[in-house]
Amino acid sequence: MSTVRIALANVRVPATPRESVLLATSTVAAAGQEGALVVCFPECFVPGYRWPGSTAQPPDPAFLERAWSEVANAAKGANITVILGTERMTNRGLQITACVINPDGTIAGWQDKVQLDPSEDAIYPAFGMERRVFTAGPLSFGVVICHEGWRYPETVRWAVRRGAQVVFHPHAHVAEPGGYRPVTFADPANTFHEKALLCRAAENTCYIASVNCASEGVGITSAVVRPDGTLQCYQPYGQAGLLVADLDLSTATGLLASRCRTSPL
Repeated sequence: MSTVRIALANVRVPATPRESVLLATSTVAAAGQEGALVVCFPECFVPGYRWPGSTAQPPDPAFLERAWSEVANAAKGANITVILGTERMTNRGLQITACVINPDGTIAGWQDKVQLDPSEDAIYPAFGMERRVFTAGPLSFGVVICHEGWRYPETVRWAVRRGAQVVFHPHAHVAEPGGYRPVTFADPANTFHEKALLCRAAENTCYIASVNCASEGVGITSAVVRPDGTLQCYQPYGQAGLLVADLDLSTATGLLASRCRTSPL
């Protein structure tokens, strides 16, 4: 049996871009102390997600470069792979992405968000064009960001068909006015989102590791789902902290993903 430990950074929503970096570096250190091989942050954690209808600072490429460098130094100090939800400027405009940082502090690469939610179109005009699979020791993993994992099953299947045993799913959700406040994962009275994670794992025989920020009244939390579609663990709603899980990679065979006769991506 090959077992690896991962950590999901279910930390509070940062109040400022600078606080996002401080929270990220301290959380990387904590995940390293827990013995995690990989730690994953929510969508656009640095500098903070640009919520529709809110006023945010203009994109600052110089700040982002410094932030990535600080988080990379923290990764090196903790000897851990980091999946940092962030944004970056490209020649097509502002883009949601995940920066994957190696344990030696070098950048392994980027997974840009390929499928945007319609509410994001006016905020993030650029979107990704390709997908990739990353490695950390014995672990192969993919990254699908928020909307991609909820509504586009092919994004998960693409990674698993190319060897990913775990698909990390950084997303960003806070409480909505009048929204349901669950206390148990995948409550039938809640939205479809958490139920979709069970499907993504079972239909591809892979682990799904989904991570959100902690906030009061939030309706979707961080969780790890096993390759048979059963829940392994989840973070109590609204409670900040690291969700740590030990994964048995021998169960992440990708069998059902490999039997799919078509691969649309």
